[in-house]
Amino acid sequence: MAMSQERFDYEVTRQQQEQNMKQIAAAFIKAKKAFAPAIKNATNPHFKSKYVDLAACIEAVDEPFLANGIAMYQETFEDASGVTVETVLLHESGEMIRCGRLHVPASKQDPQGYGSALTYARRYSLMAACGIAPEDDDGNAASKPSKPAAFDEGKAIVAMRGAKDIQTLNRYYQSAMERASNEQATTLEAAYAVAKDVLENA
Repeated sequence: MAMSQERFDYEVTRQQQEQNMKQIAAAFIKAKKAFAPAIKNATNPHFKSKYVDLAACIEAVDEPFLANGIAMYQETFEDASGVTVETVLLHESGEMIRCGRLHVPASKQDPQGYGSALTYARRYSLMAACGIAPEDDDGNAASKPSKPAAFDEGKAIVAMRGAKDIQTLNRYYQSAMERASNEQATTLEAAYAVAKDVLENA
């Protein structure tokens, strides 16, 4: 498939910026050493599990970034089926790191569905860009770790296969990915692709 002009221009700009990253690279490493834990402070009502919300993600990294001359912001791009977000790190020297675009499908084609997808995309884009992972809000976790509740990958796949429409499928998929491990996420992505193909061709 031919690359669109917009995508071509984006890739050229990104490559040019990445050729000059000496100052921002050093500043990013200093900032990362000062990142705070991203505490799981919100509850997923579908799976009854805790997760770290967008505000907590920003709180974990914003002050260290600013202290080292880096401003973090997130761009959105035109997207017909959901939202596409990219986290950008801008250094006071003018150097920049573009962290790659992340697409999240909207569970519903209405403001609530798009708003939910936007929050989800911003959160995961930021966590991926900064290399942070959620932590439990437990002061004794380091000395007395507790075993997290097991995520039932099979039930999530069955739920996706039973979805009656794309919106419901997207909702199940997003909820499942909240708790899935990296290995489980790969399986869920494959199951989602199959279920989506079935619905689109029904």
